[in-house]
Amino acid sequence: MNKPIRVVSVFCLVLFMALLVNATYLMYVRSDDLSKDPRNRRIITATFSRERGAILVGKDAIARSVPSDDKYKFQRVYSQPFKYAPITGYFSWYGQTGIERSQNAVLAGDDSRLFVTRLVDMLSNGDPKGGNVQLTVNAAAQDAAWEGLENLPGDAQGAVVALEPTTGRVLAMASTPTFDPNNFASHDFTEVKDTSDRLNADDRDPLINRAIGTTLPPGSTFKLVTAAAAIESGNYDADSMVPGGYKFKLPQSTTEISNHDGGNCGGNRITMTQAMEVSCNVSFLSLANELGTEAMADQAEAFGFNSTSLEDLGGQAKSLYPRDMDPPQTAMSGIGQSNVTATPLQMAMVAAAIANDGDVMRPYIVDEVRAPNLSVLARTEPQSISKAISSSTAGELTKMLVATVEVGTATPAQIPNVEVAGKTGTAQSTPERPPYAWFVSFAPANDPKVAVAVLVQSSDTSRDEIAGGRLGGPIAKAIMEAVINR
Repeated sequence: MNKPIRVVSVFCLVLFMALLVNATYLMYVRSDDLSKDPRNRRIITATFSRERGAILVGKDAIARSVPSDDKYKFQRVYSQPFKYAPITGYFSWYGQTGIERSQNAVLAGDDSRLFVTRLVDMLSNGDPKGGNVQLTVNAAAQDAAWEGLENLPGDAQGAVVALEPTTGRVLAMASTPTFDPNNFASHDFTEVKDTSDRLNADDRDPLINRAIGTTLPPGSTFKLVTAAAAIESGNYDADSMVPGGYKFKLPQSTTEISNHDGGNCGGNRITMTQAMEVSCNVSFLSLANELGTEAMADQAEAFGFNSTSLEDLGGQAKSLYPRDMDPPQTAMSGIGQSNVTATPLQMAMVAAAIANDGDVMRPYIVDEVRAPNLSVLARTEPQSISKAISSSTAGELTKMLVATVEVGTATPAQIPNVEVAGKTGTAQSTPERPPYAWFVSFAPANDPKVAVAVLVQSSDTSRDEIAGGRLGGPIAKAIMEAVINR
């Protein structure tokens, strides 16, 4: 073989080897990335041409795929878009959020549990279909949560979570402002991008599910955790005397903290029940200072702080109780200020644990996963995360919270002929913005069916009228009634 032919042969061999290496790289190394790349139109066409499974609340499909008259064959439709968008999320040509994302394998029909279904479809030459996801949501409770947020004055921002205390089932989860996921499901991809750009640029953050994605100071609702830590120490019960008075001087500081109304909570020494009824800052500042950071942090973590647990919705933002707080910060943490932050879900978990004799149940929103023929592939079983407090402590706290609804700051949550346990909270922010209003509750107190947390982050309410009871109490009441009366 002469030299020119040899050179050409070697060159062709190198090109052939390069082609093999590139093909191997694309098929085995980059395959996942390429299949998920939003610019891969083959994947887009295949995905939109498959009948995606439904997301169900009761018997109603709040998200489903219907035949379309374009090349993509199916159109994703959300029947009650704004009310359920924080839960369902959206299904789009460039990604998914919410349940559409966390349960994508099932809904798209790619889950290994649907192998037999896919095989049957292939052998029968039928079109592949996705599985269905049944949610735990109570439609009446969700309606009450959504309507409550919608009725807040002005362009409000807030969130609501309702849990079934004994199981951890999410009965309601609402957030405002919200968005229309139908706009993301459009087959006009330019329009989808414009929608995404507009909503992501909105400083109200409508794409965030505030129920699990927003952490803010929980204010006086955190006094439940402080009271729990005090009773668990063995030195206190509902009738124990605690400091009252007008002011508390922070340790290692000249700063004095007053009560929210400037009063003395009824005296220099009051019962813990009275301290809860009037939401006495001095009492809970004193208790947190006495208990110390370690005991307070241990109790907070027992309720779920510093961790995440809502696995079937991708996890919630961590509610934080830092373990490195100094004495002044620890005292302030006793009233839900300082560096303490919580999601509405976390505060609902605190209320639910008290209602459930101290057991913290893992929250979940996916009840069942079903095949296209509606056969059940999997069912979520309730799971206890921790024993946050003893049954006796839970009983003492319940007595205090019932009194707070009967004669204290939480009276807006009263339900005729039903014993309700509840607590208000008003958390200070910065001098430039109004406080955050919180409300937590559960009912019936003697046989709890529902625990609720309400956060009103902002609304067109004058600063001196912002209070957890006034803004959040009626919303919590409506949700509790919806569950109890179903």
